[in-house]
Amino acid sequence: MATIPWLVDVLRSAGVQVVVEGDWLNRMRPGSFDPIGVLWHHTAATSSASNPHPALNICINGRSDLPGPLCQALVDYHGVFHVISAGRCNHAGTARASGPIPAGDGNTMLIGWEIDYNGVNQEMTAAQYNASVAATAAVLKRLGKDSSYARGHRETSTTGKIDPSFIDLNVMRADVAAKMAGGPVWSSIVDNATAGRFTASTNWGTSSYSGQRYGADYRFADPVLASDAAWYKFNVPAAGSYRVEAWWPANAGYNSATPYIIATSSGNQTVTVDQRATGGQWRTLGTFSLPAGDANRVAVSRWSSAAGLIIADAVRLTRV
Repeated sequence: MATIPWLVDVLRSAGVQVVVEGDWLNRMRPGSFDPIGVLWHHTAATSSASNPHPALNICINGRSDLPGPLCQALVDYHGVFHVISAGRCNHAGTARASGPIPAGDGNTMLIGWEIDYNGVNQEMTAAQYNASVAATAAVLKRLGKDSSYARGHRETSTTGKIDPSFIDLNVMRADVAAKMAGGPVWSSIVDNATAGRFTASTNWGTSSYSGQRYGADYRFADPVLASDAAWYKFNVPAAGSYRVEAWWPANAGYNSATPYIIATSSGNQTVTVDQRATGGQWRTLGTFSLPAGDANRVAVSRWSSAAGLIIADAVRLTRV
């Protein structure tokens, strides 16, 4: 049976932080293992900064209904790769065809990352995503495959799996391709405190109440049926497709229908989010066509009929 004893060295060479979990070279399931691709999962456990890898023990030792190991590596809240196995693992089951991956035994064909987040009201952290992209790019290079060989479990599952939640897998593959090509992926963050990049009227207050904030503080305002948006200005390097993400601290007293306005190449588009939940992390608003140039690109609007404070914290653009 083949193994991948080169995994740790390949990950570390790609700049990924690695923790080796015990006798990973000899921890594996019986059966064939001849990987041609990488499969992304989420664990369904809730991770945090203080509890970054709650599913690690299960991924190593398995469950009553499924013996471990359950993946080649677990990716914790901070983006650290905990390498568990160099061989076959119970992570993919029977696979249906997806992209260049044929139907068949997924545990034979695929190397699995279990990304430790719950996938229901928690998405992967930026550190988890960036480390997983770097690791996937490095492993696919080692296998001699392109980014199309990176798949999500929901793409190959024959039993209706939903993982990994809250990411666009086509965007993931584009990011892996860019990483493999060695070219930088343009990304920019504007916080409410970024000088010359954030503008809001005096109706917007400033608070540091929530520990889920991005940076030192954030802005807040009451909802009103009038135009009084807080704007984020970006110097977009070239016309193209950009992923737009927002960060807000969540609170039960915040607004359940907060409008974000994206100034796209074809006009303004509005995305409504619930700021009562899923705070303290990047949340994807969508991928949009943006023109080049230095201009206001994203706004948080006060125009909401829902009760609760409107929050303006941080916005991130990433070219895809």
